[in-house]
Amino acid sequence: MKKYVSFFTKIAMLLLTLQACQKDQDDVIVSSVTPSANLEVQNFIWKGLNQYYLWQTDVPNLADNRFASQTALDAFLVNYKVPKDLFDALRVNSNTDRFSWMVDDYVTLEQSLQGTSKNNGVEFGLSYKPNSTSEVFGYVRYIIPNSDAATKNIKRGEMFTAVNGTQLTVSNYESLLYGSNDSYTLNMADYNGTTISSNGKTVELTKTTLTENPILVKNVVTIGTKKIGYLMYNGFYADFDLQLNTAFGEFKSQGITDLVLDLRYNGGGSVRTATYLASMITGQFTGKVFAKQQWNSKINAYFEKEDPNGLRNFFTDKIGSTPINSVNMTKVFILTTKSTASASELIINGLKPHINVVQIGDLTVGKNVGSVTLYDSPDFGPNNKNTKHKYAMQPIVLKIVNSEGFGDYFNGLTPTHELKETISTYGVLGDVNEPLFKLAIAKITGTGKMSTQSTGKQFDFFKDSNSMKPFGNQMYLEKAPAGLQKALD
Repeated sequence: MKKYVSFFTKIAMLLLTLQACQKDQDDVIVSSVTPSANLEVQNFIWKGLNQYYLWQTDVPNLADNRFASQTALDAFLVNYKVPKDLFDALRVNSNTDRFSWMVDDYVTLEQSLQGTSKNNGVEFGLSYKPNSTSEVFGYVRYIIPNSDAATKNIKRGEMFTAVNGTQLTVSNYESLLYGSNDSYTLNMADYNGTTISSNGKTVELTKTTLTENPILVKNVVTIGTKKIGYLMYNGFYADFDLQLNTAFGEFKSQGITDLVLDLRYNGGGSVRTATYLASMITGQFTGKVFAKQQWNSKINAYFEKEDPNGLRNFFTDKIGSTPINSVNMTKVFILTTKSTASASELIINGLKPHINVVQIGDLTVGKNVGSVTLYDSPDFGPNNKNTKHKYAMQPIVLKIVNSEGFGDYFNGLTPTHELKETISTYGVLGDVNEPLFKLAIAKITGTGKMSTQSTGKQFDFFKDSNSMKPFGNQMYLEKAPAGLQKALD
């Protein structure tokens, strides 16, 4: 933890250094003049991205010497009446930056990063209907406990083609599933081998404010001399770090010999939580580098010279003052799909230089960059925020690589053993006969060769519920470094 806090202290020192340098430059904004009252949000956006954005040097309008004064900056900002339009205009192309975003209500943002959202409890995927490039259908991946859906007649593996009687398409799925209405009816369907059509069943669902416990399934199965721990973990939410540690305490007390970590639907979350999880899986690498952070050029250059360790995440043996329950694995089996992203990929990539990582399933998303929440405050942190609005940004500010410097998996991480999920062979999560878990067990026990080809129908994947959420597929730091605004005074 001391190293984590030190990182933010060093950022503050860096920004004070930048302040001193900037005051000698006439062509850099150093004025503390308050921007026009109607441009406060826009001013916050520009200055936050100028200091933090990973690709700052690739955006001409974010250059340190782009505007000679606050007046000149205001003259530029006034052209963007809608804050999000400015935010989008200051980003690099969408092929490079796929994950930066901003919100007009940071309360909702803060809740989402801890797994709290308006949700009816159905986590699903969407795929194209056979022989169609416009119509899609949904399929239930799992039901969140204690949700509205948990009280209804709907389960994993069921399909739906319409909402309130309207067929889902690539152009209307967002409005139908994530529109302003908190309640809707799913029109369920079946696949007969050639077509997907309505079966007459309907399920009425209502969204409530729901906090999802990311630990969905946890069990231990004994096969011969092997005691295999299985954990389905669906989000790196810091509020559940101690519960995650308790789960590993149970694995440890039961003496597991092998571990299967199911991240097939995990879109990511906290970098710090990922570091904790990696430390729980291992335990023999405390103090060694788990991952390295690469920021934009002006922040990165400072750390490379003054404090290289300030940009590193280390394996640890504590969560605050709580000892971490480590199971000392030298090999881990990780289940993945096209929905496995960000902090989940960090676990895979960060562990590879240290232990044998056997990835089973499908190619992952390919999110090797992380963000931080920026507020309109003196140091861009959560304290002393501007009370006139609730805008906040979640820009990409860093790229993460492993201890060997590898992090180029923009197109996803390729499984060791490929086995794609199919709806017809879904199985029960955590059951020894569920296809992905079954293959992991076979590799652990050496109980025979298994085909890595799925026997069910494979539909063309379109989207999943994590990626459709405004805050899905994230990898983020817990808080912004302090002192940023001082560099602009």
